[in-house]
Amino acid sequence: MFEAAFWGFVGGFALIVGALMGIYLPVGRRALALVMAFGSGVLISALSFELADEAFTQGGGDVLALGLLSGALTFFAGDWLIDRNGGEHRKRSGGQQESGSAKGIVLGAILDGIPESVVIGVSLLAGKGVSVAVVVAVFLSNVPEGLSAAVGLRKAGRSAAWIVALWGGVALVSTVAAMAGYGLLDGAGGNVLGLILAFAAGAILTMLADTMMPEAYENGGPFVGVVTVCGFALAFLLSQVA
Repeated sequence: MFEAAFWGFVGGFALIVGALMGIYLPVGRRALALVMAFGSGVLISALSFELADEAFTQGGGDVLALGLLSGALTFFAGDWLIDRNGGEHRKRSGGQQESGSAKGIVLGAILDGIPESVVIGVSLLAGKGVSVAVVVAVFLSNVPEGLSAAVGLRKAGRSAAWIVALWGGVALVSTVAAMAGYGLLDGAGGNVLGLILAFAAGAILTMLADTMMPEAYENGGPFVGVVTVCGFALAFLLSQVA
């Protein structure tokens, strides 16, 4: 369980790294958009080959379909509620967070981070150690998330201390979620594990389509597609050699 906590914290710590980069480094909006596109490609690859594929292996096509749909609808419902409580623009880099609320931004950041962290914990249940591809994918996608949000929050008037505290709290929640994914599901059958993996894949894909990818395509220019493919290819290669 402590190993799951450690790797969950590693994934969440990337948000703090990204936030510090956004606060202290002069990152242009186009460069930031391309970094987000790369992170999106990494996560798409991971949820395809590490989550959906394993969910199908564990539980079959019906479990995969049920999990994907449940994850997508659950994230959609949670995101809808958070958007209407001031968290709609939590990951934007243009300062749109100024019109939102601190509560909505915090709850939205937590909602976005939980599915990825649970998967890190679940990946340890096979007894072969943590999935390197999943951890790397989460880390590489969380850096641009934290970076983009930090840039936007600074433009919206939030202090550096507030931003770092926000992502530090999310990193802590990610640690707990990874522990829960390992501890609560230890000994679970294939159908249950498959459902959880597919649920997380559906939630993560919905999050990408709703937050990261629109921001990337809005500001990234014509190279966004190519950079997204590069992220996808790197994560796929990692899943094959790790």
